[in-house]
Amino acid sequence: MTRIDENLAWTLLRDRAAERRAGGVAFRPSADGQWWASHAADESAAALFELYAPLAARADFVVAQLGQSLDGRIATSTGHSHFVTGPDDIRHLHRLRALSDAVVVGAGTVAADDPRLTVREVTGENPVRVVLDPHGRLSPKHGLFTDGAASTLLCHGAGLRPATTAVETLAVPITEEGLDPRVLLACLRERGLRRVLIEGGGQTVSRCLHAGVLDRLYITVAPMLIGSGIHGISLPEIASLDEALRPNCRRRYLGEDTLYEFSWD
Repeated sequence: MTRIDENLAWTLLRDRAAERRAGGVAFRPSADGQWWASHAADESAAALFELYAPLAARADFVVAQLGQSLDGRIATSTGHSHFVTGPDDIRHLHRLRALSDAVVVGAGTVAADDPRLTVREVTGENPVRVVLDPHGRLSPKHGLFTDGAASTLLCHGAGLRPATTAVETLAVPITEEGLDPRVLLACLRERGLRRVLIEGGGQTVSRCLHAGVLDRLYITVAPMLIGSGIHGISLPEIASLDEALRPNCRRRYLGEDTLYEFSWD
């Protein structure tokens, strides 16, 4: 009898039908994290189902991810971040990309890392790459704007000239506090981009967390102390721990790192 392994599990998760079939196996995910399969799953396959079934079952979601040190830093003071977390977490990130319609990053992440934001460590289609550059900080020479590896949408402040017209551009309203995540997500939904990954950096993820738009937040903590540098999550000050966010949380190991999965749905 067919036993579901990691590769088959991933094929089933990437399918967007209500009930998925591949390799003679039927699979049905549920948004509450439950799942059903017609055949037994091995340990690695079951781990994938448990982690990604809540996303695979949904037609729309907003999730964010960060990889950080034990003391909450995502990079050194010079911006060096390759790599804080290990290869298992990198693979997790690529799985999140593959399950998403769009991957969103801020201008600071593009300027520091010049990321590709494509799916390479696992099988899957590339999401639309959404770059937030409300104040026109970026250079047109970044790879995202020139490599043609995936569709790219450059979001710039209304009334400002975009860094480049070599990719699709979108003028968005900005305030003194910056770009409103709710406005951004509404614009993406109008384009059919309903499964959204906020990949970074810390400021962009924090702004989305504070705005209350996240369904899930994945924070992977590496057994490393950087001591100074760029913070991951940064929110407005609170006076009492009674005001601290305490979402539902699941933990799992990714190699030597620990993944914390926070959920609000």
